Amino acid sequence: MSKITVTGFMLSLALLFTPFEARSRNPATRNSPSNQLQAAGQSHNEGGTGTLQKMIVENGTVTMELDVNRLNGIKFANAKLERVQFAVAANSFFSILVFNDLLRGAEQGSMALVPQNRVALPAALTASINRLVIEKATSNGPFDVTVRDALSGFVFFDIQGNQYDYNPSAQLLTIQGGRLLISKEFAAALGRASDAGVQVGNISVGAAMQAIQITQLSNGAPKSVVMPPLSERAGPGAPTLAAGPDVIVGDLPNMVQLGSAGSQVGLAVATTSCNNGDQPINWFALPNTDHPVVPQNFYRMSGGASNNERFEQLGQSWMKHTFGADELDQCNLGCNTNNCTQWTTLCPGCSDPYDASENGNRTLIGSRAWINPFTGSFPATANNHTGHVHDGVSHRIAVKAGDLDTTQNQGATYFAEAAYITPHEFTWCQSHPGQCNMYNNVSYRQYNVSGSPPNFTFSPNGATVRTQPAIMAWAATGATVAQYQPDPGNDGIFFVGYKVTGPNNGMWHYEYVIYNENLDRGIQDFSVPLGPGSILSNISFHAPPQEPGWANDGTNNNAGYSSTPWNVTHAADSITWSTETFAQNQNANAIRWGTLYNFRVDANSPPQNANATVGFFKTGSPSMIGIQAPAGEASPSPTSSPTATATATATATATAAATATATPTPRATPTPRSTPQSRPRPTPPPRA
Repeated sequence: MSKITVTGFMLSLALLFTPFEARSRNPATRNSPSNQLQAAGQSHNEGGTGTLQKMIVENGTVTMELDVNRLNGIKFANAKLERVQFAVAANSFFSILVFNDLLRGAEQGSMALVPQNRVALPAALTASINRLVIEKATSNGPFDVTVRDALSGFVFFDIQGNQYDYNPSAQLLTIQGGRLLISKEFAAALGRASDAGVQVGNISVGAAMQAIQITQLSNGAPKSVVMPPLSERAGPGAPTLAAGPDVIVGDLPNMVQLGSAGSQVGLAVATTSCNNGDQPINWFALPNTDHPVVPQNFYRMSGGASNNERFEQLGQSWMKHTFGADELDQCNLGCNTNNCTQWTTLCPGCSDPYDASENGNRTLIGSRAWINPFTGSFPATANNHTGHVHDGVSHRIAVKAGDLDTTQNQGATYFAEAAYITPHEFTWCQSHPGQCNMYNNVSYRQYNVSGSPPNFTFSPNGATVRTQPAIMAWAATGATVAQYQPDPGNDGIFFVGYKVTGPNNGMWHYEYVIYNENLDRGIQDFSVPLGPGSILSNISFHAPPQEPGWANDGTNNNAGYSSTPWNVTHAADSITWSTETFAQNQNANAIRWGTLYNFRVDANSPPQNANATVGFFKTGSPSMIGIQAPAGEASPSPTSSPTATATATATATATAAATATATPTPRATPTPRSTPQSRPRPTPPPRA
């Protein structure tokens, strides 16, 4: 039995013996007649004997009646209801549990919508009309169901008052009475923040259901399990898949704390991988090295009047080695198992979930030092744990407890990020130019943090933002973020972001971020130009903590990577942060793949467009990066005195192989492309 069958069955039992009305987070559904009937049905089956079916949508229709005047901001006109019709994509993984023909509950999932007609809607909604999904959430948020963009995660409508009903003879699920409320994100995008929560229409759903798992229970114990084949695969309305293998992070369902040690806690996040490509992806277990690995990261946005001045990485995990693929359809891509070897490959359009405790299981985790993040290659011994002893934090996302304490971080927001890195994409790219999908493997999700040291809990806030690194959450608050690729086709990508605020008492604050997504060469120095007479203060640097040295961890002499802060050199015309060169120390605190470093300074010179310099760690000539810098004519000296800063001479970067200067490139989407083209990176829709 596969891992998902066991997990799914236990969840099914938990839902089965919990009253449906107690599980609903929508008060309007708790006392509906259908729910009262279901509760009564349970009382007649206290022993848990009968047939339990887990069912998903085979096909269906969705009707939205929208007040287009109110939606477009015309408040005093008469309501103008327009009907917007959708078909539901075949085999959408919106699942329900039915026990002895009575609806027992709805599980997390979503229905992909295929528009059937056109109505004059706001531009943001029109742009996403072909990517909309109805999502059933699992968090304890105020809304049971939402309407969002499947690609960006942007929520357009919260649904309130919806009632579920199930007809067993027709195997038909209906959802009626749902009120469409403008979400906070959509209201902000419309420029009408006060419209958040305003009702602009109604929604109804009719869906034919089909069983994917049938369990016979006797006194609560399973006697047999049958998993019928789906009636249709990748049916009409399923999204077009990218050419070649293309693994993405489709969801980050939940996050947990698994331990603590000293001042740190050890975290892990659940991940759902999805094959967005039209070719199977190899998923062989170790010692075979043709499988994806899963690193995890955690970030905090805080500071300034709006708590979005800075974006920092708080922790990072080692990489979990995958070991077998379930063939589900949780990304609504139309899972197609035809001509595909299940379990040892992830079939086109299919998904494979790992829960958080599994991603934090040390027997499955290996050091990041072993892998080339662009090619995905690593040795068969990449998760050798002999010769060292673990504590509650080892190899997990190690975060300082103080960085999570809500009393010390009031108003801060937190984000989990994960990636799937596989050698299959790179090898396919070498033999199929133009089908290179190594640039969209990262996704993120916002999480709320509660608790106090040393114990914390996490709950998701909003949907997973697919194929985007977490730094794009900072971009949504007004920061400028650009993507660069110094050696197209041979190495990965990195991002540089900045935000300038002020002046305050004659000083501007300059906040810079460098995020290395999958650049193997790493980054060793960062230099910002200065205007004449610039006075600097509050020069600082931030980096996530590194793992200590472990036996067999892949670092030089098993010493682990250094956590020494970067040196600062303040010259008349520039300020430079730098760590040791590769020649000086192979374990230096370089910006390696999957990490984000911060550089910040206050200056009395106003911002001007300028070029910063990024120097690489292992190989390659420095690259010029467009930023805003304190390069203008300095203002009169402020009354405050600049703080003293450490100075050191910046060391030249090793240049074993010269490469082209990096140029801004657009963020890869799930569609295939060869090497990114030179043009500014687009900014995603604003998010809460």
